[in-house]
Amino acid sequence: MARAAYLAGLIDGEGTITLTRRHANERRQLVLSISSTERALVEWSLTSIGVGKITGKRTSSAAHAPGLTYSVSNQQALNVLRQVVDYLRSYKQRRARIALARYDELTPRNGKYSGSQDAERRRFEDEFLSIRAHVAPRG
Repeated sequence: MARAAYLAGLIDGEGTITLTRRHANERRQLVLSISSTERALVEWSLTSIGVGKITGKRTSSAAHAPGLTYSVSNQQALNVLRQVVDYLRSYKQRRARIALARYDELTPRNGKYSGSQDAERRRFEDEFLSIRAHVAPRG
């Protein structure tokens, strides 16, 4: 429980739950990621979850610390979300809940979509991606 709550805090603070394309002509895939300049943090995420990968980000200046991103996708991301969803406190909880409720049913294992499946998948993606952080107006 404590591990799941801590992981949820990392996702809320430093993470992303999104649908992204790996290649321009592919469907969007579920991706959960945590970015940090603290190597120990992303390594703990990988070790704690047991799946996924860590990638480095290029720096634009020698004054910047190198960034790292831990990421996990598709079914493995859903497995992580099942463990942390109740501990999430940001808009990411809504994204996690909709992914858990609908991603599997709208993602055929063979990758072939009928016309109605394609339309429903697009509606799901639009709804999912419309869930964003609410930014208070400046005033």
